[in-house]
Amino acid sequence: MRRTTSMRTGLAALLLVGAWATAVAAPASAADAPDTPRTSDAPASAGLIDAMRRDLGLTQAEARTRLAAEKAATAAEPKVRRAAGAAYGGSWFDADSGKLTVALTAGASAATLDSVRGAGATVTTVRHSARQLDAVKARIDKLAAPKGVSNWYVDAESSSVVVAVVAAKRADNDVRTFLSKARAAGPVTVEETAAAPETFAAGTVGGDPFYTGNVRCSIGFSVHGGFVTAGHCGGAGQGVSGWDRSYIGNIQGSSFPGNDYAWVNVGSGWWTVPVVLGWGTVSDRLVRGSAEAPVGSSICRSGSTTHWHCGTVLAKNETVNYSQGAVHQMTKTSVCAQPGDSGGSFISGDQAQGVTSGGWGNCSTGGETWYQPVNEILNRYGLTLHTA
Repeated sequence: MRRTTSMRTGLAALLLVGAWATAVAAPASAADAPDTPRTSDAPASAGLIDAMRRDLGLTQAEARTRLAAEKAATAAEPKVRRAAGAAYGGSWFDADSGKLTVALTAGASAATLDSVRGAGATVTTVRHSARQLDAVKARIDKLAAPKGVSNWYVDAESSSVVVAVVAAKRADNDVRTFLSKARAAGPVTVEETAAAPETFAAGTVGGDPFYTGNVRCSIGFSVHGGFVTAGHCGGAGQGVSGWDRSYIGNIQGSSFPGNDYAWVNVGSGWWTVPVVLGWGTVSDRLVRGSAEAPVGSSICRSGSTTHWHCGTVLAKNETVNYSQGAVHQMTKTSVCAQPGDSGGSFISGDQAQGVTSGGWGNCSTGGETWYQPVNEILNRYGLTLHTA
């Protein structure tokens, strides 16, 4: 890899393995990384805070307060899930109260209620348990979905499986037939979406983070020995090159559709660093773990096309119906993305969440984006996240 030094501009690009590509200058070498300031108690980098202010309408103080509350909710969620047992109906972070809301079925015991509330969570009653709704979704997953059906997921708040259909296609016979079969599987709520989801790969353009052939994508997170990204960016065995077209490594494993993840080994003078860079500011060393954020949490995405954007986690364990086939166990967000952002980093505070898969809309008019959870990728390939 050709190593160059350049002026330290605020236009920092998405992390490249061993190189950072800026929007207006040659990339700074990875040797600059140790000089990046970091405080162990900081909830996030200045870049992430600024993006939350822009995209979520928060003040700096509100953003930091929310991140602290989300961190507490993230730590509490596995505890309340265990305490709730069979009565667990799902959970989500409520931004207004700053607390985790836990849904319990009507049969929950007084001891269960006390345990959940004792963990600092708010309790609400729902008709169906998470286990029941997961079974309904599993039955819907077996159905062949037409293109007019966008995605479906378990929604704890409505205690149902939400099926999203493209508004312009709702009256189509094949969509109506699918919805009829879905309703027969169990409690279903139908919602409309503006457009069908698409993956965010793109043709070759200048200044891109990495290439597989003529496809441009974005790096997700560094792991020991390489990095993870989206599976639709390339198949196992394909060579990967960096911003300067120099060789990085090969795709060691890839899955798409069904899943949307891949990992690339790193060599030939490239190396990994445990950071996700913001665009327009000097980034902090953000990646310190991969604790899964609850639904309702704030989340930000870094990608090579649209840079930093933030939103909230809308739903988990969704099935997304791309034209290439369905992808399961995805997380939906209100964050925008565009072609070339595929594979890029989704992060909540300093915790890695997943790699960008696809969505609908753009960063001018808005939209929704799905990501493949990073912990699933790590477990699938036996990888270890590179953390600071």
